[in-house]
Amino acid sequence: MQKTEDEWKAQLTREEYAVLRKSGTERPFTGEYVDTKTVGVYACRACGQELFRSTAKFESHCGWPSFYAPTEGDAVTLIEDRSMGMKRVEARCANCDSHLGHVFEGEGYPTPTDQRWCINSVSLRLVPAE
Repeated sequence: MQKTEDEWKAQLTREEYAVLRKSGTERPFTGEYVDTKTVGVYACRACGQELFRSTAKFESHCGWPSFYAPTEGDAVTLIEDRSMGMKRVEARCANCDSHLGHVFEGEGYPTPTDQRWCINSVSLRLVPAE
């Protein structure tokens, strides 16, 4: 999906643009999906591609919505991120290349994958199950 920066700016709010297109991060414990338990699908706020399911969401108490795996398929791409003086793994929407958050491993959460996909709420749109 190709859009110009002006098209993205027209489509997204200032905060959405800062996170999705400029790899920003929302402040912890401020996102709308941090504590939600609603059953459904989490899609990319920029393009609508399905990214995560509520069944993979868990409480990590880190301040951002956490998932132990993305939806099956190739909806998310992973990129090495060496910003902020550390080595991390960035998660991006495979369809529109929007920044979602980061993936961490080996933190000891009791999940099937031992991964924490720490995702900005502003990068997501929850589509409740019917």
